[in-house]
Amino acid sequence: MNRYIPNQHGAWAMLMLPFLLGMSVAGATLLHLPLFLCWLSMYLFSFPVLQWIKTGKKDRYLKPSLVYGLILIPLTIIVVLSEPKLIGYGVLLLVTFAIPAYYAKSKNERALLNDIVAILLFCSFIYPVVYVSAGHEADWTKTTLLFMMLGLYFIGTALYVKTIIREKKNPRYYRLSIAYHSLLIPFAAWLSLPLAIPFAILLARAIVLPKQKLKVKQTGIAELVFAVMLYVSVLIVYL
Repeated sequence: MNRYIPNQHGAWAMLMLPFLLGMSVAGATLLHLPLFLCWLSMYLFSFPVLQWIKTGKKDRYLKPSLVYGLILIPLTIIVVLSEPKLIGYGVLLLVTFAIPAYYAKSKNERALLNDIVAILLFCSFIYPVVYVSAGHEADWTKTTLLFMMLGLYFIGTALYVKTIIREKKNPRYYRLSIAYHSLLIPFAAWLSLPLAIPFAILLARAIVLPKQKLKVKQTGIAELVFAVMLYVSVLIVYL
C-alpha cells in the first residue's frame, strides 16, 4: 500500500500549513483532529483515483481507492454531524475535483494551471479550520489574507520547482520564477514589514538553487525547511 501514498514533499507542506495557520488564527478544538484526518484521507483517496483516471488501470488502483474511501467515510460523517455547514465546502471540493480529473485524463496533470487549482484547493482548507474554531465570529479578513499569502507562496514554489525539474533547461521559466518571487516581497511587506525577510530568502532560493543541480529528494526536503521557515515567521511577526 505504501506505493499508493504520494511522496511529494510540497503536497505535504500544503496539507499542513493551512491547517496549522488556521488553528493559529482561531485556536484549536477537538474537532480539528477528525477534520484534519478527513482532509488527509481525501488527499490519499484522490491520489489513486486520479492515477486510475490517468492510466485506466482499474486492477491496480481499485483496492487503494476503496481502502482510502472506507477510511474517509466515517471521518466525513463525524465532521458533518459536528458542523453541518461544512457540507457546502465538501460540495465545492467535489465540483472542483473535475479540473484535476480532466488533466489526469489528458495525461497533463503537471500543467501549471492544474497546479494552481490544486494549490488553491489545498490553501482553502484554512477556512473550515478557522470556522470550526470560531464560527461566524472568526477574523475572516485575516484568514483571507493568510489564504492569499499561502496561495501566492505555493504558486511561487510550483514555478521554482519546475525550474529545477521539468523546465530546468527553459530560461523563460527561470526568469518568470525570479520575477514572480520579486513581486511577492512588496505583498509580504504590506502584510507585515518583517515578513519581507523570509520572502526575500525565497527569492534567493529561486535565483540560486536552480543552478545547484539538486536531486528531486533534496529539493523536496529543502521545501519542507522553507515551509517551516514561513510558518514560524508568520507566527512571530504577523499573528
